[in-house]
Parts: sequence; structure tokens; C-alpha cells
Amino acid sequence: MTNQEKAIQQLQDRCAKQERQIAELKSQNDWLKEQFKLNQKRQFGSSSEASSPDQIQLFNETEKEADASAKEPELEEITYKRRKSKGQRDIQLDGLEEEVVEHRLSSEEQVCSCCGDNLHEMSTEERRELKIVPAKAKVLRHIKFVYSCRKCDRENTSPVKTAPSPNPVISGSLASPSSVAYIMTQKYLEAQPLYRQEQNLSRLGIKLSRQTMANWMIKTANDWLTPLYNRLHEMLINHKALHADETTLQVLKEDGRKASSKSFLWLYRTGKEASPIVLYDYQTTRASKHPIKFLKGFEGYLHVDGYPGYNDIPNVSLVGCWSHARRKFDEALKALPKDKQNADVASRQGLEYCNKLFAIERDIKDKSKEERYKIRHERSFPVIQEFGTWLEEQKSKALPKSAFGKAVSYCLNQWDKLNTFLEYGDLELDNNRAERSIKPFVIGRKNWMFANTPKGAKSSALIYSIIETAKENEINPFNYLQFLFENLPQIDINDQEKLDKFLPWSEDLPGNCKLQKTQSK
Repeated sequence: MTNQEKAIQQLQDRCAKQERQIAELKSQNDWLKEQFKLNQKRQFGSSSEASSPDQIQLFNETEKEADASAKEPELEEITYKRRKSKGQRDIQLDGLEEEVVEHRLSSEEQVCSCCGDNLHEMSTEERRELKIVPAKAKVLRHIKFVYSCRKCDRENTSPVKTAPSPNPVISGSLASPSSVAYIMTQKYLEAQPLYRQEQNLSRLGIKLSRQTMANWMIKTANDWLTPLYNRLHEMLINHKALHADETTLQVLKEDGRKASSKSFLWLYRTGKEASPIVLYDYQTTRASKHPIKFLKGFEGYLHVDGYPGYNDIPNVSLVGCWSHARRKFDEALKALPKDKQNADVASRQGLEYCNKLFAIERDIKDKSKEERYKIRHERSFPVIQEFGTWLEEQKSKALPKSAFGKAVSYCLNQWDKLNTFLEYGDLELDNNRAERSIKPFVIGRKNWMFANTPKGAKSSALIYSIIETAKENEINPFNYLQFLFENLPQIDINDQEKLDKFLPWSEDLPGNCKLQKTQSK
């Protein structure tokens, strides 16, 4: 080979190398632009993942959605008198206690200005106002009277009798059932940290330190809510289908760990069944041993996201989350340039496959579990088969690190779990139920940011569990907690039969524990 040929070959090799580098840099640049757009969207854009009904449909809806067995709705001509519907103001005030203030003329004023004769009540005019009564504290003094017999006194054999009084929620403390319930709901329901409550109470003339309030939370949670939590845990693992999720929690004073270390709050809850149960479990790590221990004895289906920490739970079938799959295609579509977002691109095709499944679920949400099982195999299964074939085709085309490539990889890696919902009619297409239940803790965490000690973290998990379970059962959390703290100290909490009367769905709960249902328009 001549020197000239060698020089040409070197230049060709150099050009090929540069072309590869340019392609790699272009791919990296596209990925960075994609990530930048997604971050911009997350920070400033709408969080909604709803698809516009005007988007291009990739499915032939006429053929795919046709159901020959469905009857055509009958048309009926109806003539009726329209009745005035309840106004928005009536709906806002519905169920509230009323206080009537009457405004009358005095007897001296009830005289006609024309003839001087007596006036009579002709009619009334009415207006309504919403009256708010701020929190008010008062001291409750329990005085027990002691009795003795005068006759026996003279004989030095007098028996002494003391009037009974209820056991306190915390012995030797100023805490009352109402004050503990109030502080709990303010922190764990309204996300108001204890230091802010300390300031608010101070403005009301109540000197109560945050340290005292923290002690009250830990003491009452451990003494009275733990037995209830354990009973709910026993009942939880007897269900056939559960949901699980986890989120981070910072605990400052954990043995052998830095204050900046991440701990975790795990969530477990029931699915569609009646009497919902929502339980939180504080743990120092995200290791799989924690759900394995918590769900010991559970056999059934567990809705999860893509986290592999749930994979080793014995006797459990994992149910994948189609919302996560859909979200990844939605993000891939939003990362594209605006002129391509409405085009028939692969990201939109993947999104439409997911939309198809969710549309079927909306149609069958009110069906029985047997009907849902049947319809899913008739309508959802063909969509899934077609989607699976499409994913395999896209696998070789998509850049692995791109948003679209990650969406395809996620679905293929989770494919068996994503198909599990076909096995049982009471399973759900997504794990949104768990995400909604863990959200109150995430919102609260933004306000109080961390727990000081593991004891405080465990107490928080207990309290969140009772409050969120109460909410799911349409129970007023404050009234319910007050009822628990008034009555649990008076019973043997190891007696399961007695304890069951305090569960959020118990018929023995007083009427004020049940939330007032507001009528809709």
C-alpha cells in the first residue's frame, strides 16, 4: 500500500470515527433536551396526564368497541314540571347546626305611624350567615366525692366509698381526650407542625410546649392506638387483594445512622372491598425484608409499582400498575417538539394503547367482579396482545436511554405483572389507590420535614393509619379520636370482642363520628 493510499485510509477511518462521535453526541444532546423539557414540564406545567378527546385515535373504535349484545337505548318522550333544584348556598350549609336569631319590634314600637293602631306580624324576611366558633380551651376539673357512714364512724368501722370517675387518657397529665384529638388532627390531618400549633395556642392564652404535645402524641399512640392498629393489621392480611407503596422519611436520631439518612414509610391498604383499611409502617430501609415481614400470612394479590423490593414476598401475585406505564408514554410524548406532539408518533401509539384499557375500565367500574373478569378477557385481553406485539417491534427501534425507550423497557420488564389484573375481577388496573393514600403523609412531610426520633416516627405511622382509615370509612377523625381516648382507657384493650366495637365501621360508634354527607346538585 502506497503512502497516498495509507493517508486516504487514515482519513476515512478518521471520518468514520468522527461520524460515530457526532451520532453519539447528537443522541446525548437529544436526551439532555428531552430531560430538560420534562423537568420544565414537571416544575411549571400541569400535572394532569389526561388525554384530549380530540387527539388522533389509532384504533378503529367502530370495530373495536362494538358490542353486539348491548341493547340500543329506548327513546322516551317525557313531560314534567321542573322543580327548582337546591342552590349552591343550600348545599354549602347542608348538615350544619342552626342557630336562630329573631329580630322583633318592642311592644312600644308595634304601633302604626298613620292611625296609631296595633301592628301585627304580616310576614318574615330571612338571611343566613356562616358563623365560625374558634377553638376555645377551658379547664375541666374532676372532683371525686368521698363518702363515709357517721354511725360506723362512732364505732371506728366506717367503710369509705369514693365516687367513680373515668380513667384519664394519660395518668398525671393535663391531657384530655379532646385536647389530644385536637392536636393529632391538626398535625396529621391538617399538616400543621407542633411548633406552629404551639404559637397558635399561645395566641389563645394556652401555654403548651411542643415537647409536651410531642410526648402526648407518642404516649397516647403507643397506649391506645397500637392495639387498634394491630387488630386492623390482622384483618388486613385476610383480604385477597391489597395495595402497597412506600416513600421517604427523614428521622434525625436513629442509632448508628447519620441525621441525613433516608428512612421509609411503607403503606399497605385494602382494595375495592368494604370497610377499607389503610396502614403505615415505619422502617429504616427500603429492603424487601420489611414487606415480607409485614405481610406474613397474606396470600393473594398485591398491587405495586415497578419497585423490585416486593418481588420476594412468598405466596403473593404482584399486580403491575398501568398508570405508571401510561405516565412514561405521556412523558415521552411531552418531551417531543410541539410540532410532533399531535402527530402519529410511536409515543402517542403507546399512550393510546394504555388509554384503550382505561376506557374499558371506566365502562365496567360498576359491574360485579364476575362480569369484570369476563369483559376484560373479551375486550382488554386482545388489546394487551396487540400492545405486546407492538412493544417487541419498538424494542429494537427505540434508543434505550430516551424517554420513549424507557417507556418501552418498563412495560416489557413489568409485562407479567401488568397482565395479572386479568386473573381476578376485583383487581384494579393501577395502584392509584395506594398513591392517594400515601399523599396525605407526603403533604404533611413538606410542613414538618422530619421526625426527631424513631419513637416519634412509629407514633406518626400509627396515628396516620387510624386517621386515614377513619377517612376512608367516612368517619370524622377528630370526633373518632376523641371517642377512642374517652373510652379505650375504660376497657380491657386485650379483649378482642370489646376492641372490635371501636373499629371505624362498628355500629357502636356514636352518630357524631359519622361524616355528614353533603348533597350534590
